[in-house]
Amino acid sequence: MYAIFETGGKQYRVSEGDTIKIEKIENKKSVTFGNVLMISDGDKQTFGNPLIPSAKITADVIGGGKAKKVIVFKQKTRKDHRKLRGHRQPYTTVKIKNIVAN
Repeated sequence: MYAIFETGGKQYRVSEGDTIKIEKIENKKSVTFGNVLMISDGDKQTFGNPLIPSAKITADVIGGGKAKKVIVFKQKTRKDHRKLRGHRQPYTTVKIKNIVAN
């Protein structure tokens, strides 16, 4: 059984027991995701329009951190203008505990 849900503007395909990194969320011990787009249980598939109203995914928060640094370099030709910036995106690691279709 797997599900596709949306959080932080991104879509994730998960099964029970999976560990994924999502956009940073508040400090909580567990999270419930309600934006479920699709659930597949063997031969049976349920699609939302755009969401499945009664479906929920529960997950435990494992921890958080920052991703690797992304370098942003801008330069204008023949103008002696250079700008160098770096960015580290924060994330939260969650472990999928339960997928409920109802």
